Amino acid sequence: IFWGKIWIFASDASLKKLHWAMAKSPPKVYTDAECLAAFAKDGNREWLGLVLDRYLLLLLGVCLKYLGNKTDAEDAVQQVCLKALTEWEKYPVDYPKSWLYKVAVNHCLMQLRKTKFPVRSSAELPDLPENDEGERRLEKEWMLEQMAAGLMALNADQQNCLRLFYLEEKSYQEIVNSTAYTLLQVKSHIQNGKRNLKIFMEKKQTPHAP
Repeated sequence: IFWGKIWIFASDASLKKLHWAMAKSPPKVYTDAECLAAFAKDGNREWLGLVLDRYLLLLLGVCLKYLGNKTDAEDAVQQVCLKALTEWEKYPVDYPKSWLYKVAVNHCLMQLRKTKFPVRSSAELPDLPENDEGERRLEKEWMLEQMAAGLMALNADQQNCLRLFYLEEKSYQEIVNSTAYTLLQVKSHIQNGKRNLKIFMEKKQTPHAP
């Protein structure tokens, strides 16, 4: 049903045809590499659909985690899948699962940044360099990707508290009320999380850093 929702909004007739084709279970379970190799050979989008289909729940889970709303998460998954269809036709992707994960995280962070990040002061986070527009855009995308990786590197308590504090704009006391953390634990998780995220980002100061 969710797969159908993704493609029902697509105007491209080939996507609707792909949706119909996906209703038929293939007799063999193909690996990602086999699907992408087959697509490179015959250009049939059904191969890409097979890859996307197996990661829909993963993408929905990631988007739900960041956006916190099922409707927004489903819309985000739709955009990620449409981007995948467009991008995978242009160049090969060796690891589609990690590629999809990164694209989903970046998309969610961009959405949150538009609506929530600017409200609360982000003095703790690195500023973007004042370069020309194209370079700044690439730097911003890279920075968001590294920030997402840094957040995922934190422990679960730090991730949870930073998400509630920065993305959902909850106060210390509101976090205490909605979780099992004490006030001291909330402050500690946020402080340690910010410090660890800053250390992670400093190690990745430029896109060329190892």
